[in-house]
Amino acid sequence: MTTERPWLKQYKPGVPAEVGELPYQSVADMMIAACDKYSDREAYVNFGKSLTYRELDQYSQQLAAYLQSKYQTGDSIAIMMPNVLQYPIAVLGILRAGMVVTNVNPLYTPRELKHQLNDAGAKAIIVIENTACTLAEVVQDTGVEQVITATIGEMIGGLKGSIMDFMIKRVKKMVPPFDLPGAIRFKAALKAGQSLTYTPVQRKLDDIAFLQYTGGTTGVSKGAMLTNKNMVANVTQTTLWISSEITEGQEIVITALPLYHIFALTANCLTFIQYGAKNILITNPRDMPGFVKELSQHKFTVLTGVNTLFNGLLNTPGFAELDFSAFKFSLGGGMAVQKGTATKWKEVTGVTLAEAYGLTETSPAACMNIVPMKEYNGTIGLPIPGTDCQIQDDDGNPLPIGEAGELCIRGPQVMLGYLNRPEETAKTIVDGWLKTGDVAVMDEQGYFKIVDRKKDMILVSGFNVYPNEIEDAACLHDDIIECAAVGVADDKSGEIVKLFVVKGNDEMSEKDVIDHCRTHLTGYKVPKLVEFREELPKTNVGKILRKDLRE
Repeated sequence: MTTERPWLKQYKPGVPAEVGELPYQSVADMMIAACDKYSDREAYVNFGKSLTYRELDQYSQQLAAYLQSKYQTGDSIAIMMPNVLQYPIAVLGILRAGMVVTNVNPLYTPRELKHQLNDAGAKAIIVIENTACTLAEVVQDTGVEQVITATIGEMIGGLKGSIMDFMIKRVKKMVPPFDLPGAIRFKAALKAGQSLTYTPVQRKLDDIAFLQYTGGTTGVSKGAMLTNKNMVANVTQTTLWISSEITEGQEIVITALPLYHIFALTANCLTFIQYGAKNILITNPRDMPGFVKELSQHKFTVLTGVNTLFNGLLNTPGFAELDFSAFKFSLGGGMAVQKGTATKWKEVTGVTLAEAYGLTETSPAACMNIVPMKEYNGTIGLPIPGTDCQIQDDDGNPLPIGEAGELCIRGPQVMLGYLNRPEETAKTIVDGWLKTGDVAVMDEQGYFKIVDRKKDMILVSGFNVYPNEIEDAACLHDDIIECAAVGVADDKSGEIVKLFVVKGNDEMSEKDVIDHCRTHLTGYKVPKLVEFREELPKTNVGKILRKDLRE
């Protein structure tokens, strides 16, 4: 460990510097313990249908028995689903069968899907019918032996579930035709598992629990090998951090980010069940009016998301009128939380938007602001228990306080490495430090602030310009809903700043945007070009894709 860890002085009383001995040997053990402790409580709710912890335990054991009848301990099983009740059942079922979960983005193209299934060596896949047509295109070119299909209404059950599936498939035409010979329905797999013998498997801390693939926005997606130790440690680190604010068995958590993404997987799917929380699964958060309507049904206490999600809610009619009386804290990650969004969020909800930071490679939490926050501070917070952070130069030397460099992380949550990519692993983990690729600074109190991604930095006449700073300043304008800054080649200065803007006022002009930015930014940082768009390209989680805008 480094000798200087100024962040420890900022910790709440009772929050330890280190994690200590982990309470569980595997993610499965951790989830099963929660199911035993809170058996009668609601664990997950979707479209008004609840899944109790007891049902999660029973269904997952049935699925585990089914999988054990076909595959071996350590085999990789893929899940390709949005936030539906089948997802947590599938995760626990695969893990308690002694197998490895590989999460797949349902929005993947056939090419992306084929790559991941082959790279992970997936033996089976559980897929939502809405995207089964993508799988049907490539399944013959993969090692997948069994397809398990699921529908959105299947676990809702009864007349309501049947009507939902009929509307989705027959009326809204949201299920393109597909042909997957030999596929079995999710409920049929559970039923088959009832008559099969389930054999408990004791996995070890060093065994891989998840093959979690990076987004692939910078090339071919890579499988981060996340062990039981990584995941259990990160859940433990997070619980140590937030436990003083949690009331056991009383929390209602809104899960709008997809559970197949590492942020929601660890924070929502795994962490909050340690407290017997009720998790409200939002299947389609892009339907903002529907999302707000769902929020109105619950006196929610916690909401996690990304900046674009919070911004979207703030701009949706009815959100400001919701009951926020039970709301304790909101956590933003995945991308920078912008000051304008944070300010409006506090005004509307009365709760400060706390930013956290992590990566797929860190399971994901590495830094987090203390919750609840009094005021937005523009930082990603402090390294959480057991985590060391350091700002390094290009040669790996630590930099002094206040100087910008690459943020590097070490701790029990850092991945084992990238599957079958030793060279990539060696470039990313150097002398025990995970090199994040993010430019950051640390202040004297130990708070870290992300300046930007190294690859997104714009070089204007030899000066480093960070898109986050431009976007943060631009979004202070009330008529700018969201924006993204990129570098554009320029004969005189090498690059100039171009700003893509989604505006909330049709009368706003390019000059209005530039004039506004000029009042908040030094001359060379001010956008020289402005392009208005109806919407900006985003990842499935809501991160704005600057790469696509540059292209």
